[in-house]
Amino acid sequence: FDERREEDPPARGLARLIETYGRGGNLRGGMLGGADLFDAELGGAVLRGADLGGALLSDAGLSHADLSGANLVGTDLSDATLCGADLRDANLLGADLTGARYDARTVWPEGFDPQAAGAVEVSEAP
Repeated sequence: FDERREEDPPARGLARLIETYGRGGNLRGGMLGGADLFDAELGGAVLRGADLGGALLSDAGLSHADLSGANLVGTDLSDATLCGADLRDANLLGADLTGARYDARTVWPEGFDPQAAGAVEVSEAP
């Protein structure tokens, strides 16, 4: 399976592969640290306990994703959609949440302040 083209770097091929299996799929415990998942659609994916440390998830669609217990240390989640996502017990140390959207259904780690981290609460999922 190789969807790479000359204008398509290998990282985007990886992102497409993960999107294909990630959308509503099970990537529990996956080792995706440092992956380029810019603008990936991972809504409903099970990423429980996954290592996404240092990954680029800017503009990613993570609505209703299960990220409980995930390693998100240093992960770029700027402008990501986190509406209804479960981030319980996730490690968000140094994660960039600038402009990330979440709603009342989003579950954060105990004591975590998403607004202080730059995330924006929305009334409806975009």
